[in-house]
Amino acid sequence: MALLHTDGLTAHYGDFQALFGVDITLDQSEVVAIIGANGAGKTTLMRSISGVLRNAPGMVRFDGANIGGQPADEIMAQGVAMVPEGRKLFPSLSVEENLLIGTYGRKTGGHWNLKTVYDLFPILRERRNNPGTALSGGQQQMVAIGRALMSNPRVLLCDEISLGLAPVVIKDIYKAVPAIKAAGASLIVVEQDIGQAMAVADRVYCMMEGRVTLSGTPDTLSREAIHNAYFGAAA
Repeated sequence: MALLHTDGLTAHYGDFQALFGVDITLDQSEVVAIIGANGAGKTTLMRSISGVLRNAPGMVRFDGANIGGQPADEIMAQGVAMVPEGRKLFPSLSVEENLLIGTYGRKTGGHWNLKTVYDLFPILRERRNNPGTALSGGQQQMVAIGRALMSNPRVLLCDEISLGLAPVVIKDIYKAVPAIKAAGASLIVVEQDIGQAMAVADRVYCMMEGRVTLSGTPDTLSREAIHNAYFGAAA
């Protein structure tokens, strides 16, 4: 049984339909990448799984239980945490206070605490008393990832964690993925950078206009197939 899967997932913003029957699966100790151009529905998929965007019951299952239609706080309490696009740090709080926010709502033990997060991202230990939003973009992203890890999630959803960052910073952030996986979390990573997605993922889904257009393991997907699934086949 998959750890998490969606079944014919649809999503709407008012009268606008953003997802059309999306089926994805995430197995235990797996990294799944979701790729696609802007407007493909990737962020909507993450918001739907995490409960930020409510969906119909039965469309999302986690560890055998139906979490579709549940509010975000209940889904997080069960072990699904999201690193949101844009980081969404609290400007009035220090780095350490932002990290501690991640412990609220999920009372469970596990690998992740302030020490292990600081071990993962040592620069945050040095900056722990600084305002979270006074850091560089890459350091803010580390805080956002650390905050999500502080809930000791079984599933970590990462929405565009490389967006707007320099390549060297992206490399540093993605170095953390194996350690996160080794500590027991399974990951869904939304990424526009196809190369980065292929390098980190066990399986890849490509989305276009709210639908899954291609899926497979990185070693079985050709560049042409990915291009056609990403942008649409030429007429």
